[in-house]
Amino acid sequence: MNEKNKEHWIQELIQSTIEVVGIDIELKQDRTGVNMSYNFIGDYIGYDVKRVQESIREMKTPVLFESYIKALTLHEMIHAVDRKSLLDSLERTSEIFKMKRRYSQYTQYNDIKLLAMLIEEHEMNLVFEEMTWGNSKKMNEDYCVVDWVSFELVKSQGLATYIHLYQEDLHLYKRLVADQSDQIA
Repeated sequence: MNEKNKEHWIQELIQSTIEVVGIDIELKQDRTGVNMSYNFIGDYIGYDVKRVQESIREMKTPVLFESYIKALTLHEMIHAVDRKSLLDSLERTSEIFKMKRRYSQYTQYNDIKLLAMLIEEHEMNLVFEEMTWGNSKKMNEDYCVVDWVSFELVKSQGLATYIHLYQEDLHLYKRLVADQSDQIA
């Protein structure tokens, strides 16, 4: 299948999943490097054709391409349904974003207060992701969009990314706190 056909097929899979569930949401092809995401400020689901294909290849246990797309689409639609919660977090998210732009990555990871903000961001993301996957599961029960084994595998991959980044930063934070405590003692 050539690239143009793949792009069209991916778009059709996403669109058909949106239609089955009946949530009216705009769909846009992005080149963000993120396989699929809900942009709560713009109120649309974006997808990166190249990254979606890479993400599927990264699955430890393979799933059908169609199942992968449908599970991700369900997940992103739940983010859209929960847009109010995302918007409610916008002020703090904006503060963290501005901090990231203001300070170098080196400074962020070597200043306890700045690193604590990164940890807070991870924790907010994890809460949203876990809640969204839980609600996606309920939606899948209602609409039978994707088989359960595939759904759980895609969910596990999606959550693992957030958990891994959180754990790495939390480990660095604890080490930084311990180092600072040693210097004071």
